[in-house]
Amino acid sequence: MKKNIFARIWRSVFRHGIPDTDMNRSLVVTSNIFLHLHPVKVRKHGIKFWYTMGFGGTSFLLFIILVVTGALLMLYYTPVPSEAYRSMKDLNYVVSFGEFQRNLHRWAAHGMVITVFLHACRVFYTAAYKPPREFNWVIGVFLLLITLGLSFTGYLLPWDQLSFWAITVGTNIVGYAPFIGEKLKFLLLGGNTVGEGALLRFYVLHCFALPLLISIFMAIHFWRIRKDGGISGPPVEVKEVETELHSEKPAPEKTYGLMALVDGESFMVKKEPEDTVFTWPHLVLRELLWAMLVINILVLISLYFSAPLEEMANPYKTPNPAKAPWYFLGLQELVHYSAFLGGILVPTLAITALIILPYIDRNPRGEGVWFSRERQWIQIVFTVCVVALIVLTIIGVFFRGANWSFVVPW
Repeated sequence: MKKNIFARIWRSVFRHGIPDTDMNRSLVVTSNIFLHLHPVKVRKHGIKFWYTMGFGGTSFLLFIILVVTGALLMLYYTPVPSEAYRSMKDLNYVVSFGEFQRNLHRWAAHGMVITVFLHACRVFYTAAYKPPREFNWVIGVFLLLITLGLSFTGYLLPWDQLSFWAITVGTNIVGYAPFIGEKLKFLLLGGNTVGEGALLRFYVLHCFALPLLISIFMAIHFWRIRKDGGISGPPVEVKEVETELHSEKPAPEKTYGLMALVDGESFMVKKEPEDTVFTWPHLVLRELLWAMLVINILVLISLYFSAPLEEMANPYKTPNPAKAPWYFLGLQELVHYSAFLGGILVPTLAITALIILPYIDRNPRGEGVWFSRERQWIQIVFTVCVVALIVLTIIGVFFRGANWSFVVPW
């Protein structure tokens, strides 16, 4: 009796039986609003941690954390210069767990910038942008840019010296963009300087416009992964199941797609990968365990490392050096040598190259393999660019002092 009641309650909630059969394991995915973008089955290759490193899923998890913590912070924040800094002080010293919430939000934002970048690197090194996934790679490039935009617009909101002058430098770099740089800078700031209009616009962009935009792009990104065959991987052997179809017309031995014509008899050839497992529980449980690990690490970081908060923003007190947010310091380092190089040429070439990459790399080999030998040259070029970006960023963070002179931090 109790078993029947439990089964009825289960079915009323999940609309399928307990997942102890192949059919119910399939229905777990197809009838669940949170899981239905997963395929019913996934390749064993795709659920191995060493292949994906969990970067894509971690990025989405961090976005969810940012949405939740951001909504809580909005309850205590006032986007007015005279009140914004006081809101930060209240969060740190008055609001219960306010500092912890702010720390979670800050470190999750930095973590998302890093994991989205690493996810893009993983996709490149495993050639996961090859057909039919070219357009999804382009969507991923825009997701990376929107992620940078989200972190950039949120940087100003504390309205302290660090954020004020970082945004001042960052918007100056934006102004170097070709054709639309100055107009884009004016649009972001609502004027020519960082002030009340800039704070309000950054607040709206950070809390509404960019989250809405990135949600739309993520939905398309996930849907395309599902429709393009799931997570990419190396070629896999398939087993063929033949179903006889009667044909009266004789034909030579040929194969057309899934239809095989042999001695006038046609057969439907159904191809199924032999290395697949059910999404439930194999993939879902791995995702849950990884999410728990990431959340615990983020909580520990937030408990022991406080988000920085300097003195209130002062337009008349310029720090020396004034630095952009850390993820733009590579560009600022280039701007130090040449405004055209760092503000125009490098960003334009980098974004353009990333967008057209899947359409110019026509080498069919190497998909699903880390550092495939068939793609050595393109991997060398990409690695040199990534290493150069990292080195320039490290120099900007640790080795630049007053007047942007080279200093040794130790």
